[in-house]
Amino acid sequence: MLEIQGIAVSEGIAFANAYCLKEPDLSFEAVKVTDVHAELERFKAAIVKTKVELQEIYEIAQEKFGAEKAAIFAAHLLVLEDPEMLAAIEAKIQTGMNAEFALDEVSTMFIAMFEGLDNVYMQERVADIRDVSTRVLAHLLGVEMVDMNRLTSDVIIIAKDLTPSMTAMLDTKYVKGFITDIGGKTSHSAILARTLEIPAVVGTKHATQDIQHGAPIILDGTNGKIIVNATSEVSSFYRQQQHLHNEEHEELLQYRSLPSLSADGFSIEIAGNIGKPEDVDMVTNAGGDGIGLFRTEFLYMGRQELPTEEEQYQAYKSVLEKMQGKPTIVRTLDIGGDKQLPYLKLATEMNPFLGYRAIRISLTQQEIFRVQLRALLRASAYGHLKIMFPMIATLDEFKMAKAILLEEKQNLESDGYPVSETLDVGMMIEIPSAAIIADIFAKEVDFFSIGTNDLIQYTLAADRMNENVSYLYQPYHPAVLRLIKNVIDAAKHHGKWVGMCGEMAADEIALPILLGFGLNEFSMSASSILKTRAHIAKLSKQQLMPHNERILLLSTASEVEEYVKNNLLSLS
Repeated sequence: MLEIQGIAVSEGIAFANAYCLKEPDLSFEAVKVTDVHAELERFKAAIVKTKVELQEIYEIAQEKFGAEKAAIFAAHLLVLEDPEMLAAIEAKIQTGMNAEFALDEVSTMFIAMFEGLDNVYMQERVADIRDVSTRVLAHLLGVEMVDMNRLTSDVIIIAKDLTPSMTAMLDTKYVKGFITDIGGKTSHSAILARTLEIPAVVGTKHATQDIQHGAPIILDGTNGKIIVNATSEVSSFYRQQQHLHNEEHEELLQYRSLPSLSADGFSIEIAGNIGKPEDVDMVTNAGGDGIGLFRTEFLYMGRQELPTEEEQYQAYKSVLEKMQGKPTIVRTLDIGGDKQLPYLKLATEMNPFLGYRAIRISLTQQEIFRVQLRALLRASAYGHLKIMFPMIATLDEFKMAKAILLEEKQNLESDGYPVSETLDVGMMIEIPSAAIIADIFAKEVDFFSIGTNDLIQYTLAADRMNENVSYLYQPYHPAVLRLIKNVIDAAKHHGKWVGMCGEMAADEIALPILLGFGLNEFSMSASSILKTRAHIAKLSKQQLMPHNERILLLSTASEVEEYVKNNLLSLS
């Protein structure tokens, strides 16, 4: 039996076999072949196997995710049937090259050729060629390719990391949880695990080395523990813990239809964060008061081109209709950092979290921004939409973004499209400069939403994706709390409301502090809504408020945590 400790990021206990997403060894040597006919047949057999594999994946993906997301595999099948490419590979084999070397030579040549063309469509085919040639090479070498789209039994994913697009494609019918070598509580894979309501442990450092593919795993996402090849006694213990966890969840269901009120009757909003339209059901099932953050970048991921205005319009419209008049905050495209769109071909940066991302891309690539804004404005007629701009650092950025929005609104109205007249326009507070001058921004915005995941990392200069500095990711740090209080006070002074859409919004230690500060809205993963509503129902806002000044004078995050535990959690 092996025990591994990591960072607990999504609660729950799962039992399943390990599914290791390790990079396969596809190394080979150039070898002179004597039996050219046999080598050609070996190559053709690899092509046939790859076609069968891709066809199967295409059909599974179409059933699971729809034709749009499955289209990538249809494109891969077309690459396999390209007569020019196949003929070039076979010609090299006929000169005595082994199939692996011939495949690599030709695919590399085609990739270089397409990358050099001034044609976006042809440049996008590069990814198809790379993926397909990798699959063919694996079959030539007899190496099994791991593919999450072909799952047919329960598994726990083991990976160095999961990109946001990979995580968004996870099918929870079979994926019961995941474990990664790197990451922290606010890495995007962790956030999506909570959205999907599956247990997850990250930052294990060596899980991919220590866990064998197919090994039986117990994943404790509440305490950050992984048990490999557990004894019967340990399995029995965790079965009992799983039962208790399920019982606790059942008890929380009583809060699903209750209003979000503190113990002394103060009303707040407890909303849900989503990444795609399908996530809305989890928020409504949990009795969420709205959508506090719709991360629209996931509409752009897992595909080979930008979504059209019509595609986005239909997605936003479906969310607003499902929310039935409850407020829905949609964040405009927040790409960059660890969320990349390969087809945009953004330059590699030394420090992408401080670089060209989010509103900075939208304001310089306005053709992308305007399409999204038009889709949002058209959808606004179907619900209570609030539009939010991310990564705002200066007042000029916000004014420019809002001006573009209003220009597109006027254009749509001139074209006869109905657009909501009660549209709120706000911004995320995630950069310290914005938090410091929140009083200036408050004159211009309709609302603030504090994105603590980035605000904390920028305030403390600690990459939230880096487990080596995870100790610096401190939500209760006095500097962070003072920034948050400054934002809330500025909003109140100007009659604006302020929410929080970072992971801190569901933190049990932070809740009494934020309630006492006067936060209006708490937005979180759907799985945290009921627990947070139950927690706030036990807290008295009027009794918490006198503690604000004392909290803001504390010196360290640990002092704040100790103060909350000793003085605030019992106030009701």
